[in-house]
Formats: sequence, structure tokens, C-alpha cells
Amino acid sequence: MIDRQTVEKIKDAADIVEVVSEFVTLRKSGANYKGLCPFHNEKTPSFMVSPARGTCHCFGCGKGGNPVSFLMEHEQMTYPEALRWLANKYHIEVVERELSDAEKEEQSTREAMFIVNEFAMQYFMEILHNHPDGKAIGLQYFRQRGIRDDIIAKFQLGFDLNDRFAFASTAQKKGYKAELIEKVGICYKNERGELIDRYAGRVIFPWIGVSGKVVGFGGRKLDSATKGIQQKYVNSPDSEIFHKDRELYGLYQAKRAIAKEDCVYMVEGYTDVIAMHQAGIENVVANSGTALSYHQINILHRFTSNIVLLYDGDEAGIHAALRGTDMLLSEGMNLRVLLFPAGEDPDSFARKMTATDFRKYIEEHQTDFIQFKTDLLLRNERDPQKRAEAINSIVQSISMVVNPILRDTYLHDCSQRMGIAEATLITQMNKLIRERGGRKPEAATDGQNSTASAATQTAAKPILREEKRVERLLAELVVKYGEVVIFDNVEDENGQAMTLNVAQFVAHNLQVDGLRFDNPLYTRILDEAVAHSSNPDWVAERYFVNHDELEISRFAVPLSDLRGQNSGAKIPDTEEIRQRTLHLLLDFRVDYLDRRLREIKAEIASVGNDETRLRELMTEFKEKSGFRNELARKIGSNILV
Repeated sequence: MIDRQTVEKIKDAADIVEVVSEFVTLRKSGANYKGLCPFHNEKTPSFMVSPARGTCHCFGCGKGGNPVSFLMEHEQMTYPEALRWLANKYHIEVVERELSDAEKEEQSTREAMFIVNEFAMQYFMEILHNHPDGKAIGLQYFRQRGIRDDIIAKFQLGFDLNDRFAFASTAQKKGYKAELIEKVGICYKNERGELIDRYAGRVIFPWIGVSGKVVGFGGRKLDSATKGIQQKYVNSPDSEIFHKDRELYGLYQAKRAIAKEDCVYMVEGYTDVIAMHQAGIENVVANSGTALSYHQINILHRFTSNIVLLYDGDEAGIHAALRGTDMLLSEGMNLRVLLFPAGEDPDSFARKMTATDFRKYIEEHQTDFIQFKTDLLLRNERDPQKRAEAINSIVQSISMVVNPILRDTYLHDCSQRMGIAEATLITQMNKLIRERGGRKPEAATDGQNSTASAATQTAAKPILREEKRVERLLAELVVKYGEVVIFDNVEDENGQAMTLNVAQFVAHNLQVDGLRFDNPLYTRILDEAVAHSSNPDWVAERYFVNHDELEISRFAVPLSDLRGQNSGAKIPDTEEIRQRTLHLLLDFRVDYLDRRLREIKAEIASVGNDETRLRELMTEFKEKSGFRNELARKIGSNILV
């Protein structure tokens, strides 16, 4: 691990203009620099770089950050990879934290496994292109599928000989240990202790991890005579460096395109990914026929929130399109679906069309998932019981949607299309949420047992009608002025004098009434601000703009207002900041009470003959209405309940 002092040295040395200039042509613009955004297509430059603040920001798409987060976003690097890139650029020696003997052994084994896999990939490619059997069988297969040579090279495809001892023999002669060859899963031992090649007679599809290392392989059997005897596809078994439910085929080749297009296409197989690349569509990955896992969804979410599932239109394709969708929705992904004509998949369909027509077809035929599911389950369905089950399944999916405005829109649209009262759908959705109790939808893979994420817990709350605008404004206030002292020598509950800055006052004020932010990002920002408040030299804006976490840095950078550096904008004084803080906290309470009052109304409408519960709800409604109206008067609002 890189030690903390080295990290700080790298950050201090990194010049945002020099780093961005490696990828973007910049021109001076006042005290700043300007260029075309590298994250989206534009004709008028809107990408600003501020040397004074050490940040960059696009006023078109909102992306940017500090030197580290820029590299993470643009090059799809991990945090350590970005630091090492900068260290190399500025000739900084990377000092590693001393590892324990156990850590050293583990690291050494992992690195050795990657080296074995890299050798194996080169071996299979060499066989494909230069061995007579490779050219006659493997290369011929790829060319029959219409795969161009440049695409074969791009995905580093290969072929393995029918000789089941050939690879192990060659690898061991090159000095690779038998236990490592077996450990990565390229070979396994038979009853006589001999190493047997797992992929003999198959064309090879290497799995390349997001960092560019070979983590595993997939092999496709070509001999039709073995049908029913051997599996068509064989993948690397789980190992220290390969877990199929944590990898996505094609992600390494797709990651830049996914980030640039802000969308990813999900297909089932290797050749589907390859066919789409040949059609010029590079933002595509495959989960290779297995059910999606939360690990895979979280990896994709690093690059985009938008996903389109592409499957064939038969029963198996429809099942695949429905599988795992609630998991995607619960993780905040915007989901669309496209089904190809029956009997077609992306590979076969793409080979029948020009690249232009294929792209056009995909753009024109994808459908919002909730609309797709509604049409699928309710089309021509007349049986009342089956319709009720279908509607319940649709509402279940809507309940997983994280964005409250989108969730509300879905319910409204479904109410119109189904001819069912919107209040009925809201009541049923809230019931499903309560029964779920904040748990994630179950994954379709065996043994999946992930802890519920903050995003899922957001989705598991009853429907909220409006975006949390006030909550965001409070978080922005903490980022910009978190260290500013707005109360000096005030008494705590024990009569002791204390000083409170913006972050401390917001946290204390919410804690008194047991309130908290719904957005986990804002909660992290507030918690970190409070934790650093004891440091007299700490400056909130500088800290959050240069934060190690890309999500926090991305939130903070636009607030630094690169355009306003020379605008002469007035800096608010302490009294203005105090009044804004107090006003926003009052607004926050009013919003909370408004949401709770709507929830009570919805429950009153559905409580039925339970008079005890009805009286409880009416009493709470009256009490909270009074509180809400009192707060409204304080902030000058004339909207009373």
C-alpha cells in the first residue's frame, strides 16, 4: 500500500493544468483554462480548468474534479492506479507501507497468478495465428462468424490445441510452477496427478479485468461430435483472482466508451459483445449467461447509471431480461430493455444488417423497463387473478426505484394505463416496502448475501413526492462554509459554553429531533465535516474538492464556481451564512413534516375498519399539522395545512 506521506506528496506535486493537458487541448481564458470536454461530445468548449483551485469542471455534463479524480474518471483507473500514474509523471518515488509476512505472501501469489494468466493468453494467441491447427480450426471458426482480424486482436482471442497435455508441458518448460497453473484453473489434475488442460480443443476468450490484467478465460467447444458430452462453454473456476460474479466480459474494452456515452448495453455472451464492437458500438458488456450480482452492478455504476438490456425475444430471452432487474433498480440504475426478433441475438442480428442499420435499430427499439414489463405481463391478460399478480409484480419493481420523482411518475403512468386509482398503487407499494424492511431484492445467484446499501435503503422508504432540494442545499452549505463559526459561546444542555461552526450546528440541530439526511452522500459529507471541525486550519471547500472519493469530489467541484473567480461575486459574511443555515434547517423540518403528513393521509385511506389505528393516525396528523403550520409561519410561508 502507498503510505500517507507519499500520497500527500503526489497530490501536492500534481498540477491540474499539466494533467488535463495530457488529454485535452487547453487555451487560456482569464485566470483559468478552457477546452472541449473529454467526457461528452461538444462543439463549444465548456470544460474549465482552474490552476488556483487545482480543479476542473465541465459546465455541460458536470464531470471533473481534482487531478486524481480526473484520472479516475477519464482513464477509469482505481484510486491507487491514479496515484501511481501521477507519481510516475512527477518522478516521485512511491513508498509502500511495510506489509506483513502474510500480506507479502498473498500479494506474491496473486501477482504470480496474473503472470501465469498473461503467459497463457499469449500462448493461446500464438497457437491461433501460427500453429497449423490454430489457423485451420480456430481462426477459421472466427472468420466464419464474420469476426474481423482487428477485433480478434482487440479481444486477444486464441485457440487451445486438442492435446490435453500441451499447455502444461509448455508452461512448465518455461518455468511456471505446476501448483500455480492448477491454482489459476487453466489445468486440473487427473487421478494420476497429471495436469490436464481445461480448454483443450476450444477457442479462447480471455477475461480481462478493469485494470487490464488477465483474470480468467472462457473456452468454446467447436467439435459438434461432442455435443451432449462436453459443455459448450467452460469458464475459469473461482480463484483468488477470478470470481465470475464479480467480473463482466468486455468491460476493459468498453470502459471508456461507457463513461463517454453515459450508458452501457448488457448482452449474454462473448460473441454478442464482439459483434456489437464490429458494428461500432463499444459500450457493451456481457454477464455470460449467469444472473447479475450486486458486485457487477456496483462496478457498472462506477461508469454510468444508465443500462440497456439486449436479449433475444424468445422465452429464454424474456426470462433473462426480467432476471435481476429489481436489483438494478434498487441500486439506482436507469433501466431500459430491447428484445430482438424471436430466434435472433445481438450476434446473429448484427451479421444480417449493416453497422449503421444495427445502431439505428438499437436506438429506436429500446423501451423503458417498467413500460416493457407492463406491456409484457398485462398484454391480452383477462383473468382477474393473473392481472392482480402481474400488477403486484410491476408495483414491486417500481418500489425498487431509488429516485422518488421517477417512482412517482411510474405510479402515475401505471395508474392511467391500468385504470387503477393511483392511491391504491401507492398503498400497495408502501406495504411492499414495509414488508421488505429495507432488504435488497434477492439475487438470482446461489448464496448471494450482500449487506443492503445506502441506496437500497433510500429506495425502501415510502414514496416521497419531491426531490430533497433542501437537503442538497444544506449539504452544499457544509461543503462551502462548513468551517465558518456561526455561534460563539453558546450554552449546551449542561450550561457549558461552546462554539459551533456550520457543520457542527447542522449536525447538532438535526440530532436533537432525531432527523437525518436521506441521501447517504450528504450524510458522509456532514459526518466528515464534523470530524474535521476540531482542526483550526481545516477548510471545508478545499478538503471536499480534493477528496479521495470521486463521488464527493464530483459533488464539491461545481460549488467552487470556477467561472466566478474574476466576477467580483460578493462573499457572504458570517451573519448571512448563519441566517441561511437557520432558514434551511427550518425548511428541512417543513419538508419532513409535509412528507410525513402525506404518508399519514395515504395510510388513513387504506386503514379499513381498524378504528384504533385510525384514531392514532388522526391524532398524529393533527399534531404534526400544528407543528408544520407553526414552522411555516416562522419562515414566512402562507401555505398552511
